Amino acid sequence: MLFTKYELSGLPLGNRIVMPPMTRSRASSGEVATDLMAEYYSQRATAGLIISEGTQISRQGQGYAWTPGIFTDEQIQGWRKVTDAVHKNGGKIFAQLWHVGRISHVSLQEDGAAPVAPSAILADGVKVFVDANGDGAIGGAGEMIQHSMPRELTIGEIQSIIKDYAHAAKNAITAGFDGVELHGANGYLIEQFIDSQTNLRTDEYGGSLENRLRFLREVVTAVADAIGKERVGVRQAPLTTLMGAIDDHPEETYIAAAKILNEIGIAYIHIAEADWDNAPVMPVAFKEAYRKAFSGTLIYAGKYTKERSEEALTKGWADLIAFGRPFIANPDLPYRLENDLPLNEPDRTKFFGGDANGYTDYSFYKN
Repeated sequence: MLFTKYELSGLPLGNRIVMPPMTRSRASSGEVATDLMAEYYSQRATAGLIISEGTQISRQGQGYAWTPGIFTDEQIQGWRKVTDAVHKNGGKIFAQLWHVGRISHVSLQEDGAAPVAPSAILADGVKVFVDANGDGAIGGAGEMIQHSMPRELTIGEIQSIIKDYAHAAKNAITAGFDGVELHGANGYLIEQFIDSQTNLRTDEYGGSLENRLRFLREVVTAVADAIGKERVGVRQAPLTTLMGAIDDHPEETYIAAAKILNEIGIAYIHIAEADWDNAPVMPVAFKEAYRKAFSGTLIYAGKYTKERSEEALTKGWADLIAFGRPFIANPDLPYRLENDLPLNEPDRTKFFGGDANGYTDYSFYKN
């Protein structure tokens, strides 16, 4: 089933293989997507669907050096090069819209401001990638440092961020993307509102489960109204504890979230089942509960092999399967999987920042 065609809310996909969002920190000054990025994504256009790396919706939403944005005209034009290149090679691509919330550093914020969050809680030991030289030069020296102490958002600021999401979604369509994915996983802003241990608010955006899900509901509704619900997906990570985001009752919380997303009628939920090596694999009962709660497309990512993918598709837990790090080193991954060919191994030292090395120079398979 992995290599069969699929229709995603009216968008035809050539196969059920997804390239998920992966931060690579190769954007230029001004957080603009580059020609090199266009080459990188177009090399991987045989994926049924590509989801771009996290793309900040505002300057405030940035948490790492050299990550692209989609809130200025220059950034829109940069992304247009990418989407044109992907479409020319027959691919489909969504933009992942990103606000990191507290996971940022004052050096990345306008006028050195503190990062923002639902609650002023520091995730101790959580680091972000910053420009060590401070000169903004692409491919310059980067270093990982503790993120800065955040401040709590006001209700007025929350409403402003919701508008930023909707505006970024419109910009993504202008830039030629086929749709958008809202980054609601991995400990960033949307998940910071959802998870009980990162949201200690006592107003309408905190406390009860309904209140903690309010930001998600309002962001997704605003984006769906802006570009059409059929062009919207949401990424979730119910069991991962990245960036210190932890919920006390994840199955109850995330199935309730899935029901909200089903009510809005978005195209898909993209579940990061096991994003890093220490993340637990979701129990079958949890996956079945997701399927009952959400009638749209379900994408799963996390340590999937060809064999595990076929099981997930056959048993109905998933409709599409995302392969992350294998896509870094194998631009022709669908071809290799279909023909049981050996895979290149990625160079982890080149994951973040730099130039074409470890980015666009991985080989295609040759007979």
